[in-house]
Amino acid sequence: MTAAVAPAPLPPLAARTATVGGSPVRDILAVTARPEVINFAGGLPAPELFDREGIAAAFRDALEHTPAQALQYSTTEGEPSLRAALAARATRRGLPTDADDLLITTGSQQALSLLATALLDPGDTVLVEDPCYLAALQVFGLAGARVVPVPTDADGVDPQALADLVARERPKFFYTVPTFQNPTGRTMPADRRAAVASVALTHGLWIVEDDPYGELRYDGDHLPWIASHEGAADRTVLLGSFSKIMAPGLRLGWLRAPAALRRACAVAKQAADLHTPTLNQLAAARYLDVLDAHVTKVRAVYGERRDALLAGLPAALPQGSTWQRPEGGMFVWARLPDAYDTTALLPEVVKHDVAYVPGAPFYAGTPDPATLRLCFVTQTPDEIAEGLRRLARGLGAA
Repeated sequence: MTAAVAPAPLPPLAARTATVGGSPVRDILAVTARPEVINFAGGLPAPELFDREGIAAAFRDALEHTPAQALQYSTTEGEPSLRAALAARATRRGLPTDADDLLITTGSQQALSLLATALLDPGDTVLVEDPCYLAALQVFGLAGARVVPVPTDADGVDPQALADLVARERPKFFYTVPTFQNPTGRTMPADRRAAVASVALTHGLWIVEDDPYGELRYDGDHLPWIASHEGAADRTVLLGSFSKIMAPGLRLGWLRAPAALRRACAVAKQAADLHTPTLNQLAAARYLDVLDAHVTKVRAVYGERRDALLAGLPAALPQGSTWQRPEGGMFVWARLPDAYDTTALLPEVVKHDVAYVPGAPFYAGTPDPATLRLCFVTQTPDEIAEGLRRLARGLGAA
């Protein structure tokens, strides 16, 4: 009879999996999934505003008229009809673009991962806004990058601080969401965009300009992309997404980049998923004919919801709290008085069937524990008002 052999231990997980945690936003959404919770924590578009009939018609059209193409493998770069339509939209908005300038991605989140693969070696430095989009911090951390925050104010990144850090740290790139930033909702003015472009030109720096919210403007004037400024064209990557203006379930995004970097991202994408789903791309290309009309409707509703949240904040937050009024996007960023720690307060607040995202996880450097993010687009004005009443009770009881 053969003696039992003790199983040998398996090799460990990659070290980077231990140093980069999961998303606190996803964790909060899992905890607050109960239907009675009014959830200001997510960055979720309002599902009742999805154009189900229009999107379904686009899918039917793709399957009826191009079934062999729709159900087949596609090119890594993306379907030509979608790339051409997106290039035309960018050109109309002031950034001359050809279809060959674009790579279709499986959500703009994948574009960040592809750029990290193409640009970063372990130990390389990345500069980010402080605070910064949380999932970008995850991507850069998993790539083994050293993430350094750039000081910001109400108008976004400080261009002189950016120049000083570029000269000192020699980063591979600077990542920014200049329009309706996540998490703060702020927008970088035109003169600062020009200054950032100048820093990239003068010091030799890639700029990764993420624009998932730019079409969700409720007031104020459209501002040109950093990519359109003089000297920035050959060193700026512009990211876009359909998640906030069409539907996140389609997982469709794109990046616009200079040829050599775009080709490197295409190679990385081949290794990741070969290509973005063909059927989704063809349906989106057809839906682009009516997208502007749909976005106009969404903007009107979201603008009302932003105003409802702003109107209720003075009564909901402790005296001495501050916040900014975003001209668009999905988020309001607030700071409570110094004595408050929004991470520690959250469990008590959730007992009142309402939730927010604490600000601390959005910081690459020293966090500000008194900050929080509120998403205003998912609930109706009446739900927002009730949610703010619950928030006031929760903060008062904590």
